[in-house]
Amino acid sequence: MCFMKQILIVDDNKMNLAAAKNALSDLYKIAAVLSGGQALKFLENNQPDLILLDINMPEMDGFAVLEELQKKGQCRHIPVIFLTADNDAATEAHCLKLGALDFIEKPFVPEVMRSRIGRILELEELRKNLAERLDRKIKEVSDMKNKSYTDALTGLWNRAYTEETVGAMLQNNSGGFLFMMDMDNFKAINDIYGHIAGDRTLQAFAGALKRQAGPKDVVCRIGGDEFMIFFAGEFTKDDMCSRAAAIISDMGAFLQESRFETNSSVSVGIAQAVVDAEDFTSLYNAADKALYYVKQNGKNAYHFFSDHSAEQAKRSSRFADLHTLHSLLSRTDAGKGAYITEFDSLHHVYNFIRRLVERKNCPVHTLLFTAAAPDHIAAEEAMDLLEQAVKNAMRCVDVAARYSAAQLMVVLPDTDREQADTAAARILSLFRENYHGTVEFSFEIRRMEGKQAAIK
Repeated sequence: MCFMKQILIVDDNKMNLAAAKNALSDLYKIAAVLSGGQALKFLENNQPDLILLDINMPEMDGFAVLEELQKKGQCRHIPVIFLTADNDAATEAHCLKLGALDFIEKPFVPEVMRSRIGRILELEELRKNLAERLDRKIKEVSDMKNKSYTDALTGLWNRAYTEETVGAMLQNNSGGFLFMMDMDNFKAINDIYGHIAGDRTLQAFAGALKRQAGPKDVVCRIGGDEFMIFFAGEFTKDDMCSRAAAIISDMGAFLQESRFETNSSVSVGIAQAVVDAEDFTSLYNAADKALYYVKQNGKNAYHFFSDHSAEQAKRSSRFADLHTLHSLLSRTDAGKGAYITEFDSLHHVYNFIRRLVERKNCPVHTLLFTAAAPDHIAAEEAMDLLEQAVKNAMRCVDVAARYSAAQLMVVLPDTDREQADTAAARILSLFRENYHGTVEFSFEIRRMEGKQAAIK
């Protein structure tokens, strides 16, 4: 269906209006008014495709009307053709300077009028089409840029965008705090409950972060289970404590509702812009060190880099003897039975023992116990008793850690294969003495190789 374009004719002479309407009404929908004031009133609720505007009118001439149109956002792009009895060059130049696209001399010559109006409307249609195409291209480029800067799973910004944006803020001396966060034991969620559950957990994590962020803050997924927020502006430490605690609490509630038996939680490291660092890389490293402190000291908490630095400075201001250091380092060690630690900490012990294997060529074996459980709650109960059996049955030089809610690894220094078999049997025997459920454990044994052998 073809719609007729609308033309607004503004002229204080009724005969001129009638002549113009007669010349154009078979091609266009015509609206006619007798003054500039009436024209502006009409344009408040209407959007014609073109305006024919008389110059010489009482109270408000055509030039004044056009100047008012230029101030109105919705009207400034409507093409205007002036109607005038003056055909001098100065008048023509003034019309074009004000923004008119053409002018038509009075008295009207119908064919000339229709020709000029038709040409202007064609040009206007072309301009609109080009503007729409340009807008689409700009949007496409913007969408592509946003896609390259956003994380597909969570919709958060990625590290590239965050580094660029926060870096620019810091260059402008913007204050703020950077949070570095990750999920403790997230791998166990993927391993036990599957990647769909893992993805849902990451999306919930993203949601918890968004709820704490304002419009100026930058929320980012670095990758995997690692996230980051830059809170831009002037905040106190108490403000940041509240937000960090809320994030940890929100995710704790989600994990509890999901009934994940993985001991998962959230750890947060915090660094303050300007105070701890002035550029993005340094601020990122400071927050990362604060996060590492949390991971090494129980997880499921937050820590400020400035507090960590203060503790380091406190240590630097005084000296300790070996007796004091030995006392500090052995405070948490009960000294009896196998040494039980977190899996994230086990790799330090493991690599140290592997160095000894390489240097001394001493036999070291590892055990991996795996639960065959009907459900995760049953596995968790059985794992608690198995861990206790390992602690009670093994020597104080042996080390153990849970890999997940259904697996536990034991490192047995100075142990050959036969002794490792005996150790596994002793652990399971002690476990069965105290456990009367349906969970069964299988195990595998492997000799630890030295570092060079492992590389080969």
